[in-house]
Amino acid sequence: MRVKLKDITNYSKGSQVNSDCLIENGKYIYLNGGVNPSGKWNNYNVLSNTVTVSEGGNSSGYINYITEPFWCGAHCYYLFDGPKNTKYLYYALKSQQQRLFKLRSGACMPNIKKKDLGDFELEFDFNEVIQNNIVNILDECNKIIDNYHLELELLDELIKARFVEMFGSIHENRMYPYLNVKNLTTVYSGGTPNRKKTEYWENGTIPWVKTTELQNNHLSIIEECITKEGLENSSAKIIPAKSILIAMYGQGKTRGMTAFLDIASSTNQACACLLSTTNINMEYMWYYFQFSYNKLRGLAEGGNQPNLNLNMIKNFPVLVPPTELQNQFVGFVRQVDKSKFEIQKSLEKTQELYDSLMQKYFG
Repeated sequence: MRVKLKDITNYSKGSQVNSDCLIENGKYIYLNGGVNPSGKWNNYNVLSNTVTVSEGGNSSGYINYITEPFWCGAHCYYLFDGPKNTKYLYYALKSQQQRLFKLRSGACMPNIKKKDLGDFELEFDFNEVIQNNIVNILDECNKIIDNYHLELELLDELIKARFVEMFGSIHENRMYPYLNVKNLTTVYSGGTPNRKKTEYWENGTIPWVKTTELQNNHLSIIEECITKEGLENSSAKIIPAKSILIAMYGQGKTRGMTAFLDIASSTNQACACLLSTTNINMEYMWYYFQFSYNKLRGLAEGGNQPNLNLNMIKNFPVLVPPTELQNQFVGFVRQVDKSKFEIQKSLEKTQELYDSLMQKYFG
């Protein structure tokens, strides 16, 4: 049945807590909109097993399900006195996540008005037996997905542990020398052809990488291509395969993320390109930069959106053990990657099943 949210549940904003007053070891999370809690507090104003909708900011419209008592801030709606099975309501709303994002209004600081949220329409089955069955099935899917994610995280930790076992400290090592990147290889940045000139883009055959594609991944399939004319009339350059890309700036977690080029490609100006060289095992150096993510991000400069630059990348110190040991480490990583590949395939299949079930149940 198609219903309006206001016809099946009540909803209200919480109360603001000054960020300076949050308690590091508080018993309850403080959720003030957004995807994640903003901190901890010593009291709660909302009970457990509650659906929330972020009210303001870039995350406005994001649906959360909080399983413990918590303090709800003023930029977050919480739903109450609604269906007995609150998890079913969560899944019904979560299935419409993209439509909820479209309720946003306002330019500088988007938000969702209370009336618009109440008038939001969704598919809802009032049969409690059906609700319980749906929740059980979707919960089981999510449990499997979470377990696959955990397995991938543990394998990443195994790789890092193997590095420390073989080489010692990552950034304060006394066993082996550090060399700056500029002493190991050449570093370039890319460029962006004029978007207004269709001849620089239309029917392009030269792969062109953006920082959003850098996810500590191998890159062989690239979203956009430019033409030879676009390459020649911009700062873009052909970067050879087996080079490392590092995002110098970008939204959220992007700055400091990396990729290993499996094919020759060009990039935009936000990518630092460490060209393939025989001075060091490039895969070893790629993993070293993944382990150095936080250290690298900490070098960034600027105001609201701090950035890295080529000079910072060129002068970044890399631990350089003997080549034979570098090769041994890379061989170990490749074996672990085979296991990760199989887990990733299973994860994707389960995610596809979950998505199809959400579509089946909620349209």
